[in-house]
Amino acid sequence: MSRPPYPPAQRQDIVEDIHGHRVADPYRWLEDRGDAATEEWLAAQDELFHSIVDGLPGRDGLRERLTELLGAGSVGSPVWRGGRRFFTRRAAGQEHPVLYTVEPGDDAERVLIDPMELDPEGTTTLDLWQPDKEGRLLAYKISKGGDEESVLYVMDVATGERVEGPIDRCRYGSVAWLPGGEAFYYVRRLPPEAVPDGEEQYHRRVYLHRVGTDPETDDVLIFGEGREKTTYYGAGVSRDGRWLTISASEGTAPRNDLWIADLTAPGGLERPALRPVQEGVDAETSLHVGRDGRAYLFTDRDAPRSRLCVTDPADPAYENWRELIPQDDTAVLTDYAILDGSELERPVLLAAWRRHAVNEITVHDLATGERTGTVPMPGLGTIGGIVERPEGGHEAWFAYTDNVTPTGVLRYDARTGEVDVWASAPGTVELPEIESRQVTYASLDGTEVRMLVISRPGAAAEGPKPTILYGYGGFNISLTPAYSASILAWVEAGGVYAIANLRGGSEEGEEWHRAGMRDRKQNVFDDFHAAAEKLIADGVTTSDRLAISGGSNGGLLVGAALTQRPDLYRAVVCSAPLLDMVRYERFGLGRTWNDEYGTADDPEEFGWLLSYSPYHHVRKGVPYPATLFTIFDSDTRVDPMHARKMCAALQHATSGDAPILLRNESEVGHDARSVSRSVGLMTDTLSFLASQTGLDL
Repeated sequence: MSRPPYPPAQRQDIVEDIHGHRVADPYRWLEDRGDAATEEWLAAQDELFHSIVDGLPGRDGLRERLTELLGAGSVGSPVWRGGRRFFTRRAAGQEHPVLYTVEPGDDAERVLIDPMELDPEGTTTLDLWQPDKEGRLLAYKISKGGDEESVLYVMDVATGERVEGPIDRCRYGSVAWLPGGEAFYYVRRLPPEAVPDGEEQYHRRVYLHRVGTDPETDDVLIFGEGREKTTYYGAGVSRDGRWLTISASEGTAPRNDLWIADLTAPGGLERPALRPVQEGVDAETSLHVGRDGRAYLFTDRDAPRSRLCVTDPADPAYENWRELIPQDDTAVLTDYAILDGSELERPVLLAAWRRHAVNEITVHDLATGERTGTVPMPGLGTIGGIVERPEGGHEAWFAYTDNVTPTGVLRYDARTGEVDVWASAPGTVELPEIESRQVTYASLDGTEVRMLVISRPGAAAEGPKPTILYGYGGFNISLTPAYSASILAWVEAGGVYAIANLRGGSEEGEEWHRAGMRDRKQNVFDDFHAAAEKLIADGVTTSDRLAISGGSNGGLLVGAALTQRPDLYRAVVCSAPLLDMVRYERFGLGRTWNDEYGTADDPEEFGWLLSYSPYHHVRKGVPYPATLFTIFDSDTRVDPMHARKMCAALQHATSGDAPILLRNESEVGHDARSVSRSVGLMTDTLSFLASQTGLDL
């Protein structure tokens, strides 16, 4: 590709003095999506994008292959309530997962919610579903056009009829049913007229709602008044309905306050006497009251790789906690489940672990925590949450996937210690033969980092290959092996795909996360550069055949990578990114990420942000890598203004011929999307990277 003619973009003379730093912002006008000039610029960028990408070779075959690979579909773990079974499944040809139920003693499946029946255009998504404790009513949330606003409804499961809703402003909040299905605790934002302008996405509260009453006038405020506007809440009710737990965390901070209340005590459901489990502690803790009446505490308090403790829910002070499963020095505890059916000689405790980004499950004695065995796994992969029957039993279910296994569900039988396939992904797909290997390399400061390298067997002996390096490195999110149509299509065509487990993630526990946040964010970028250098040093690829890809916080990662080391990378896909770290808090959900990044309101923390903010490190006359920004008009998490401003800056500054392009998509948001939309996005990004790195599709 030769350098294309870029649409004109006015450079404004905006320079602000912020904490003694002179900060230029020449493309601030592109923050306003509704401005006519922004609209005209976007239209010109769209025309430029299509004029280049639509004609790239191999696109039709790539699109067809991606559709085939996604045709494997997926199935989710079952949820049991009152003998009814609830689960999701997406079959070949379906755009979204569909929620089904199966009646007790009957194998016939019945559709409860099909997003395509709600919206044939495919822009409506099912965000959350939660049956009541008897399985008679179902609370569920849907969003339209990618806005993730989560409107809440309640359905009668037997008839499929809506009995409640819409209840709006329910984004990012749990639903905790009380026994009998007459009421639930839930999280809802205050109405826009009750909060200052620009703060409509914040100000959540916990309410008690009685089914059939008006949520605007009859809901009872339970908790949240007077707390920070960015606080997220969670609520839970024990199976017997006695215990209410409420959790609160400021934004995405890796810590929470936690309370418990006895709903049978004076105050009852509407004025529960909340007792602190932990307050003002730099740790994350969740509490679940089991069928045995004990409180189980999953916590990283004094255990950055997490541990499981038990206590009396009536007296949950920290000094009364008893450790049941201690911290492991080489693995991170991620989940647990209790099997205590009458068929078992002794109750069993299952513990899920992540060891260097690969999952495993161990078996323990529930009374003592002593390890008694392991659950066999079909490969080196990733498991979902472990599910057991709420009334107890001897079985557990968990989702499983790896690089060549579409997401299905496995079942563990504690009587025999055996694992079988409960439900496979419904589609049949011919998969390429691939080889996955985990390598360890040293980052700039000597820290050992791991990376998964995926290729065709024997590719290492064939010399450097077109390679995509992917990373995230933030928010305690772990990158683990999973089925991916885009990875398989790239590797099948002869490329290599590498996934780096950077600091900032949760692969090695909370200390690993904190080593890549706030004033230590540069560690993440250093880990990423070192991963690229390792791939080159090992002969996997060369800098002119190496592409990088990342989205959201990973978009910030690759944005920093291309500005810090433009010589190291040939091409970049930067999706839904944060890039203007000076002003990120003013848009989307930015204020909830202060603890991860720091705030520009504080002089010291502003210095951290400015030191790497990609938009502010674009330099005139540098031959930048070929870059494709992908943004989504309905993204309410990360404002697309970041990519618009960065694209204009790079197009102005670059001295090279490599194209700088912007792909803007409407009616989708930050995350969930239909299969056909996903295929379109992957076709565009992979064909762009292939054209730049020399991969023949």
